[in-house]
Amino acid sequence: MALDAFALILAMLALGMAMGRTTLLPDNASEVLNLVVLYVCLPAAVLLYVPRLHLQWSLLGMALTPWLLMGATWLLAGLAARLWKFGREQYAVLLLCVGLGNTSFLGYPMVRALLGESAVQYAVVYDQFGTFVMLSTLGLYVCARYSGDAPPGPRQVALRIARFPPAWALLLGLTLMPAEPPPWIGAGLQRLADAMLPLVMLAVGLSIRLRLPREELGPLATGLALKLVVMPAIALPLSLLFGMPPLMLRANVLESAMPTMVSAAALAMAHGLAPRLCAALVGYGIVVCLATLPAWVWLLGRFHG
Repeated sequence: MALDAFALILAMLALGMAMGRTTLLPDNASEVLNLVVLYVCLPAAVLLYVPRLHLQWSLLGMALTPWLLMGATWLLAGLAARLWKFGREQYAVLLLCVGLGNTSFLGYPMVRALLGESAVQYAVVYDQFGTFVMLSTLGLYVCARYSGDAPPGPRQVALRIARFPPAWALLLGLTLMPAEPPPWIGAGLQRLADAMLPLVMLAVGLSIRLRLPREELGPLATGLALKLVVMPAIALPLSLLFGMPPLMLRANVLESAMPTMVSAAALAMAHGLAPRLCAALVGYGIVVCLATLPAWVWLLGRFHG
């Protein structure tokens, strides 16, 4: 684990939380930072790391893992909802917030900080072919089904994917972008990708809210346990089943251990699905993962050398 990178994560998170309690920055500062990451840093990272991928069978397992974990989420969240009598909206939020992790904004910099730069290429596969596509398809379907809206059509899903900047970067990275671009291009992309970590953690610190919804303590604890502990525990045997080499295996499990995707929570909140529970899962998930992610890296190091 790169201790200097992890120290930067903690420092930028604390700085963001401190600045969020002042009037130094405008109220929409976190949204602006997220847009910079979405339109600049994230595409740069995709362009930088995707061309370095070497096609192999285990990469398919990397892309399939988040889909398989969504199936497990459907079963376990349904079981928990029946056992503890969660409401319909709470169940829908668990589907979204456990099934969809923050595998890009938080995932790329955390994987790089904890596993090294060479592991980020695998995080891109997990995120672009798994989490992002699920958000644009299953995410929209779950929100429509449990909020009473009409299910999204193929055109709506296609437009959502087409408007996502990293999707265009992925297409370019798989086709035209060389694995070793000219130095002036590669260096520029590297600097933009490097900026993702401090910008993301600053934005998270500015927007994080730790409010405990007492009446939703059960769903909150269930969601955190499933997302940060159970899902990566399921991802480990899946990674072994697909025959992943050690670094890919660690990246696969670590991506599966990422906290709730902010976009998934925002989508649920926009449809009126238990907004306080969504906010709590995002806020507490980010804080708790600062302990659980290094713990998973340590466990994987002992288990898989």
